[in-house]
Amino acid sequence: MALDMQDIIANNRPDLAPYQDLYKWFHANPELSFQETETAAKIHSELSKLGSFDLFPRIGKTGLAAVCKNGTGKIVLLRADIDGLPVEEKTGLEYSSRKTMQDIEGNEKPVMHACGHDMHITSLLAAAHLLVKAKDQWTGTLVLVFQPAEERGAGAQAMVDDGLYLKVPVPDIVLGGHVMPYRTGTLGTRRGTMACAADTFAVTLHGRGGHASQPHRTIDPVVMAAHIIVRLQTVASRETDPSDHAVVSVGTVHAGSVENIISDVAKLSLDIRTLNPKTRDRVLNSVKRIVEAESEASNAPKPPDFVRTRTFPFLQNDEDVTAKLEKSFSEHFPTGENGYSSAALRLGGSEDFGVLATAVNRPACFWTYGGVDPDVWARADKHDRILEDIPVNHSPFFAPVIMPTLQVATDAYAVAALTWLAR
Repeated sequence: MALDMQDIIANNRPDLAPYQDLYKWFHANPELSFQETETAAKIHSELSKLGSFDLFPRIGKTGLAAVCKNGTGKIVLLRADIDGLPVEEKTGLEYSSRKTMQDIEGNEKPVMHACGHDMHITSLLAAAHLLVKAKDQWTGTLVLVFQPAEERGAGAQAMVDDGLYLKVPVPDIVLGGHVMPYRTGTLGTRRGTMACAADTFAVTLHGRGGHASQPHRTIDPVVMAAHIIVRLQTVASRETDPSDHAVVSVGTVHAGSVENIISDVAKLSLDIRTLNPKTRDRVLNSVKRIVEAESEASNAPKPPDFVRTRTFPFLQNDEDVTAKLEKSFSEHFPTGENGYSSAALRLGGSEDFGVLATAVNRPACFWTYGGVDPDVWARADKHDRILEDIPVNHSPFFAPVIMPTLQVATDAYAVAALTWLAR
């Protein structure tokens, strides 16, 4: 099988030079969640050139699906997410994003593909090209899903709710991958839990405003917020088993407008990550308990308001599907520290990819691959400065080196699909 798979990939991989240019276009033209209209139109145009797909645009507002039926066999779904982030790019690249858009609250924000979704889009398009060229060497149905709003944890569910599986065949296997701040050329799978759950909240604390010179006549929500922010850090450090995993972060704090007025409200945004359901319930209860207790201790005129803003489910890699990919990936890619590994680290963040599988009770696997220039990685590793010198996803400096990252990502999609579709 190894020679057959390698031959299929090598003989049908398209010239990636045009796809490098396409990557640069996507990188320079990011769009925020559920606003990816130009991105979706570009994807539609590129798939139309291949001539083998039935296209289904505007699913879940700005998502797009494509179906290539090529005889009898398994139905394999490959997914790429397509949205950018409200981040001002600082990479200095000649194809840097200079784009701005209005966010969901109507505020003008800089936009960047700071999570690598531009690489996901481009590599899935290149893999589609490869698989179309190789149609006489596989049989079955290929489904491509270009999903919006992953960053909001809402795009996969939006596509499902908008009838994705009424438009495209229900897959037998759901597959996807993500570029990460690892050395380029590396690729990894992991059985079981691949990403933690995430729960985010907007919290409004209520005080009583007044003159800064007369704090005794006010109830200061800034002081209230300060106590809450510090106390929340004990949820992970003092209420969670050290062998378990929980992160509670306060992402934003907003209160007041000038220095001589004590505000009557303070607003916090909370981000909570956990790795198992029982811990998730306990941590969420603890967060609510602390916020409410500190509010009461401050004699707040009314209880705090909680509004859930995002939810990401746990991401589970199916044992059997992952085992098959372990075999295929280890046969196609070099193995070891600078190649493929079956012991990938869990994602640092969260993913809604799994919704595309759990919505129809199908197995899934999500892998990761590196995008850091080998020389940059080697220098940082030599001086034990990986954490300091290698930008992570969501950093304004995050930008994968295009090659060989694009080839690894393209091959991974194609090898994964052919694991079930090859003749």
